[in-house]
Amino acid sequence: MYEREDATEYALIDRWDDGFGWFAHPEEGGQRASHAVRASDDGSTRGDGGVWLFDPIDAPGIDERVHDLGEVAGVVVLSDYHARDAGTFARRHGVSVHVPDHLDRSAQRVDAPVERVSGSVAGFELTAIRPLRAWREVLAYREADGTLYVPDFLAGEKFAVGSERLGMPFLSRLSPPRRLFADCDPDRILLGHGEGVFDDASAALTDTVTNARARFPRALVNAPTEIRAVLDAVR
Repeated sequence: MYEREDATEYALIDRWDDGFGWFAHPEEGGQRASHAVRASDDGSTRGDGGVWLFDPIDAPGIDERVHDLGEVAGVVVLSDYHARDAGTFARRHGVSVHVPDHLDRSAQRVDAPVERVSGSVAGFELTAIRPLRAWREVLAYREADGTLYVPDFLAGEKFAVGSERLGMPFLSRLSPPRRLFADCDPDRILLGHGEGVFDDASAALTDTVTNARARFPRALVNAPTEIRAVLDAVR
């Protein structure tokens, strides 16, 4: 599911004025996505808050692309299984890795200075989610420009069923967390796995959450792939 060797190339995804994403291993089954997002100091949609890297994986030439966006201000890890190359980027750019308070596993696996955060980071409001007993992650939503980042709980079309544009873990579909996304009206949804959603993002989110339980039987076809992904992630 996940390529463990150093990347030799990258593929750009999720491009917009204030950010972009990339696949460091474009051919891997798990489709791990990384993102660079320009932040603001004052809560506006644009500003001088620097560039923040979310759950990044290193790749040749990616620093040049990030530099085109701005100076790196920090690195953020928002899943207990997304330490990835956060430490590498932080050391290279002379910044800290920001990890939410309760994500102990990822904090222990980052080989760079760690700053614990709670509430918000880079203009994003943080909301903890625990889809499985041993699985912790944090959603990040910036209302100012309608950007929602979901590390693991939602994924791209490869993990979706039917007409969905966002996939959800098959077990979570039995009791989908509607309240979790009740205050989100995103213009774009960035994902830790797969390409994001930029067209009618709010409608795509509503469709997945509202119809998750009804689509559970069809989602069972994804169960073997999801289980392999979890087992590979904890290696």
